[in-house]
Amino acid sequence: MPDKRLKRVDLIFSDECVYKDVLTKALKKSSEEIIKDILDSGLRGRGGAGFPTGMKWKFTAQEAEPEKYVVCNADEGEPGTFKDREILTRVPHKVFGGMAICGKAIGAKHGYVYLRGEYRFLKADIENALEKFHNTLKEIGFDFQIHLLMGAGAYICGEESALFESMEGHRGEPRNKPPYPTIAGFRKKPTVINNVETLVYAFMICNIGSKQFYDLGTADSRGSKVFSVSGDTPIPGIYELELGMSLETFVEEFGDGDTKAVQVGGASGFCVPRKKFKDTIIGFEGVPTGGSMMIFNSSRSMYNVLKNYVEFFEEESCGQCTPCRVGCQQLKLGIEAVKKGEKSAAYLDTLRKLADTMKISAKCGLGQSVANSFSSIVDNFKEEMIY
Repeated sequence: MPDKRLKRVDLIFSDECVYKDVLTKALKKSSEEIIKDILDSGLRGRGGAGFPTGMKWKFTAQEAEPEKYVVCNADEGEPGTFKDREILTRVPHKVFGGMAICGKAIGAKHGYVYLRGEYRFLKADIENALEKFHNTLKEIGFDFQIHLLMGAGAYICGEESALFESMEGHRGEPRNKPPYPTIAGFRKKPTVINNVETLVYAFMICNIGSKQFYDLGTADSRGSKVFSVSGDTPIPGIYELELGMSLETFVEEFGDGDTKAVQVGGASGFCVPRKKFKDTIIGFEGVPTGGSMMIFNSSRSMYNVLKNYVEFFEEESCGQCTPCRVGCQQLKLGIEAVKKGEKSAAYLDTLRKLADTMKISAKCGLGQSVANSFSSIVDNFKEEMIY
């Protein structure tokens, strides 16, 4: 069992490093040396899926195609997640630095920041930060250009291939896989796509060294993570914590003394009830999260929470595949019918099977993840679905 201490960390927002010096030192390294540093650190994607970052960079670097891209996924649309907004506001240069280092590692000359449509208010500040960043790169003598593209407010565009479609001026719909982005991403060229937080950690690893990052967390969850804490908590906000803590420890720190459930990972994540707090680890060996930690106390109706999530998925489904398009509608209608007494409690089992079917048959992560919140809430709070 991992160490269950709650340990606060200050890597993301720390001003201890001299930004230009870190970038200069990192860009003097070879592609192989940079990738080795990222691999040795154990860094995994901080968007929730947790794919090893170094492997993604390595696969893209190995492609013979000379035209490659680095894409920063700043389409932070997961309900309850607001940490990337803060990172882009306070330390955008670290995001750009991670992109430039990745560009050196894979042989890319251009990078793109895909910014969530609802974050348009950040656009001017990010453009100003980019101008300063490009001046720094000129001083260093590294040829790499970052461009800012705006989303239009579609949750589905947080899915990497739908994001590429949007970047190319098409309707934001997921592509069939394979091929994967490392082979055919933006403009069908080899592409590394990482989220905002992952790129900052790549930059910080180049500052502190892979070992210091590797020594944080657990064997399966190296390093730290930025959490967006909201809901029934006396101290909502953004916190960087070492991975591998138990949910019990998390609730002791952030709960209000009457926490009955925590939604880990937003609407697409898992709802963990009080009885499972002690044995639930926040990390890739337990319950991974893109950052959202929504806390609910005993005054909250978990039926209302679930209905809200299902309505969200129904609204945000791109409609491309039947399992997601029809499945979300039927899940919403089903729980409403059970709550009204039009269907028996046994019908929840039928809906659970539908959610499980969506998990294996939907085309992308949106439809596949609906079962996470649906099944975990129905399983753990069945009585609230009925009465």
